[in-house]
Amino acid sequence: MFSTKTIELKSVAELSLMRQAGGILAETLAVLAAAVRPGLATLELDRLAAAEFARRGAQPAFLGYRGFPASVCVSLNDEIIHGIPSAQRIIREGDLVSLDLGCLYRGFYSDSAVTVAVGVVSAEASRLIAVTRQALADGIAAMRPGGRLGDVSRAIQERVEAAGFSVVREFVGHGIGRALHEDPPVANFGQAQTGPRLVPGMVLAIEPMVNAGGWEARTQQDGWTSVTKDGSLSAHFEHTVAMTAQGPEVLTSRGRSAADRS
Repeated sequence: MFSTKTIELKSVAELSLMRQAGGILAETLAVLAAAVRPGLATLELDRLAAAEFARRGAQPAFLGYRGFPASVCVSLNDEIIHGIPSAQRIIREGDLVSLDLGCLYRGFYSDSAVTVAVGVVSAEASRLIAVTRQALADGIAAMRPGGRLGDVSRAIQERVEAAGFSVVREFVGHGIGRALHEDPPVANFGQAQTGPRLVPGMVLAIEPMVNAGGWEARTQQDGWTSVTKDGSLSAHFEHTVAMTAQGPEVLTSRGRSAADRS
């Protein structure tokens, strides 16, 4: 059980810094997504992420975190999360490529993810991407002032399961701010009108991870890469979202410009 007493609420000044971190991350993730193409080694995306962060004065949040060896997670097809970039992993036509990226800027973290279709993909893959993206939008829309965290979880689950897909249960979203992972955990399944009250100053990393088949996952021998247990495709979308008195504000919107960070 979690309550707002254990959840760190951000001040106006802190939210301003988190907007800047979110803007940097949005720009960097857009560059990475645009670079995805057949024949590219996933290691090149890691190098690109490091260079883009350095150019913007930010640090990669994932590099070295609990021993993770890269700046970006690159997960292909049945890989759910935490795929390690490698010179041997070559992106091919028809792949699904999930990019999960975090940055640290002036003491605050941001976290975001997107799944990219490489060229022509199957109808099921296209639908999986669309449903996962919409599930994230539904979860954000459920962040209403005075509501509860379970409203977010339930909105995501309903969208996913109505489409015949499954939400991953082993991994969840999280609070975020001065630490990459803060309270509360943000599950992609649950009951509405349960959990902590949504109040201004809360900042959440909402991240539906959706499998085309069953929800079960297993971790590969590298100790990081999580894949679907049944070999089905998986997709992942994520935004860092602040709760305000007016409603949710997406801090990692891909439309956020440099001017928005001034």
